[in-house]
Order: sequence, then structure tokens, then C-alpha cells
Amino acid sequence: MTGLGGARAVARCDALGVSPYSDMADGLYRAYLTPAYTAAQEKIAGWMEAAGMATYRDAAANLAGRYEGSDPGAPALVIGSHLDSVRDGGRYDGPLGIMLGIECVAALHAQGRRMPFAIEIYAFGDEEGSRFPAAMLTSRAVAGTLEVSALDMADAEGVTLEQALSSVRVERSRDTGARRVSTSLDTNGEGIAEYLTAARDPGSIKAYLEAHIEQGPVLEADGLAVGTVTGIAAQLRYAVTVKGMAGHAGTTAMRLRRDPLAGAAAMVLAVEQIARGDNSDVVATVGVIEAMPGAPNVIPGAVHFTIDVRSGKEERRDCVAEAILARLSEIAEARDLEISVERVHDLPASPCDADLMDLMDEALIGAGQPVRRLVSGAGHDAMNMAALCPTAMLFIRCKGGVSHNPAEHVEPEDVEIALQVMLGFIERLGTRAGDRNAA
Repeated sequence: MTGLGGARAVARCDALGVSPYSDMADGLYRAYLTPAYTAAQEKIAGWMEAAGMATYRDAAANLAGRYEGSDPGAPALVIGSHLDSVRDGGRYDGPLGIMLGIECVAALHAQGRRMPFAIEIYAFGDEEGSRFPAAMLTSRAVAGTLEVSALDMADAEGVTLEQALSSVRVERSRDTGARRVSTSLDTNGEGIAEYLTAARDPGSIKAYLEAHIEQGPVLEADGLAVGTVTGIAAQLRYAVTVKGMAGHAGTTAMRLRRDPLAGAAAMVLAVEQIARGDNSDVVATVGVIEAMPGAPNVIPGAVHFTIDVRSGKEERRDCVAEAILARLSEIAEARDLEISVERVHDLPASPCDADLMDLMDEALIGAGQPVRRLVSGAGHDAMNMAALCPTAMLFIRCKGGVSHNPAEHVEPEDVEIALQVMLGFIERLGTRAGDRNAA
């Protein structure tokens, strides 16, 4: 039978999937620092307080709730995930981890229990990077790995990050019900650099735990509800430009053409072939392609496309990426095309903490679940928090492995299992902390 906590976590994610918690009328899109984002923060703050937490908003406009421990001076366990979504996304990617963190605290609070450490729930504001041209701004700010130069950016409408933050502050100042969520951000002083004061002292955090839908088919294929994440795959992303000669589609003989789109098509196939031929966990994706000028009666003069290469092992990722780039150069030379490649994203693999993985496995067994370990091919806020503290992740089965899609779905029964595993993990972490304090 499904417990209240798991079912409630799912129901709350569903409640946040519609207006006023979405920036689009038909479907879900919740971008960082928008009215839908602020409305969702207000709603979640109420749920946090009902669970026994005190809430605050940090300088990066992250919402957080704190449930004090029996030792107020001890480093806290942080449980978190992200509040934002991709355009026309699913309801559980990100928010489910936040809701499960709240349910963990609610369960402890209902029993009148305090752990030897505080528990803080973070609702990170920008993991997807769907508004500003950078991803994971807010967890990088908390981890202290964000440079102030990275904050000089604007969205597609020309609204700068500083302007967006200011609009949120103005809105908050007019809100007479602002008792729940407040912000320390003030650009009248140090300007946008104040954003960086969201950074936490490494000594203030014991560990970071993130529960997330798998966004893949492994758990479903294995008939499992949950699994222990071993780490997050290393990622490389390139922006590729291929230039040829634009011309009239009807008057340029085939033998005389220098068509960059035909060349790019061969390159896209090469990306797939090389990644498949590696016979490892490497995945490579061309996610964006654009032909210029983009007219039906014009041979393109230039083509822009992206390449994303990932693997649990950096050396494997790099080897495949090098092979791909070498083949692209060969194709360009054979077709008399110019090619330029810019590396725009380079994230190392982020392994989860070995001791915390063992605790998670023990919690799985304690909840009556088989132990299953798997790597995450998708990026998560955990990979940034790893610069601050040991990290652990728990994956939850999602139907068909579908994510970033309105069809995204989880079963409440699976979410209840995830909740019990997380509570078991917290219990074991508390016991270990107590044993060390006694020693």
C-alpha cells in the first residue's frame, strides 16, 4: 500500500505543473526568476513550514528550509534538487527530489525527532539553464565555484540576470505576506557580486543527498523501483560551424557545389557511428542543427550544430570525442569545406562518495529492495555540490525512461519506496554521526 508521504510528494509535483506555477498556459515551463518561479517558491515555503522547517531565500534566490538538529553546531545534511524546468517539460524532473526532502523532514517532525545534525532542503533555482545561457547557476553559487564574470548575461528578451533579480526583490517588497520567504540579496551595495554570497562554508555541510527520476530506462528494464547512483558522467559539448558556398538551388551544378549541409549530414552520421562503435557507455548526440540562410531555394552557406559527448569515464569520453573531431575534419577536407569547433562545455565525471553509497545500499536492503548501482548520464546539482561536500544520489524509476517531456511519469508506490530508502539513509547517517560523537 502506498504511504501518505510518497503519494503526497507526487501530488505536490502535479500541483506545481499548472498555472500559476508555469510560465506557459498549456504545459509546464518554469524558468528561473519568473512569476511562476516566485509563485512556486511561495507554495513550497508553506509546505516546508508545515513540515517543521524555518525557510529563507539566499542571495542566489534559492529557496531553502532548515530543520534544526539536536546539535545546532553540527554540519547539516543538505537534501536538494531543482525547481526550474525545460520548456514543455515534465513535472517530476527536479521537484520530486525537493518534495521527497520535505517528506523526510515531515516524517521526523511528526515523530518529534531530531537528528544529530540539521537537515536543510534546497530548491535550487536554475539547473536546466532554460532562461539564461548558463546552467546550474544557483548550485554553483552555493558550492562557491561560480565566478562573478559568469553573471554578466541576459536572457533571450534582453533581460539581464541582475534585472531579473531586482524584479523579484521589488515583487517581494510589495508582498505583505512575505513572512515566509525573504532574501538577503541587495544590489544597491556590491551589485551583482552579492550573488556570490550564497556560497556555503564547507564546514557547514556534512553531506548532500539528491533524489531524482532516473531519466533513463535501466531501472524499469531491471524491474526495480530505485537504485544507488555511483556518479555523474563526464560531459563535453562542442559548437561546430561548417562553411561552404551559398548558391542558387536551381542553377548550381551538383559537381560544383560546396554544400555545408550535406557535409554536416555526413558529420552527424559519423558522430553516431563512432560512439556506437566504441562499445562502451559513451553516448554522443547532435541536439541542434541550423542551416544559414535557411531558404528552400538556397544552398546553405554555413551550418551550425552541437555535439554532446558523455561517459562515466573521462578518458573514454575524451578518446571518443577526439575520434569524432578527427573524422569531422576529414569530411570537411574531402568536401572542400571549412570547419571550426569550439568547446563550450567541459564537466569532469563526478563520482558519489563511496561511504555514502554504502549507506544508501544498506538503506535499500533495509527497505526490502535489491541493491542496484548505476551511473547518471544526465547532469545534476549534485555534481556542483561535490566541490563542497560528499554527495549521494538515489534514482527513481520513471515510465519508459522518458524525461524532459510532458509524458514524464512516476508511480506513487515507487516514490514511497524512495522515501523509505531516504529515511533509512538519514537514520544510518545519524547513527554514524552519533557513534563518532560518542567516541
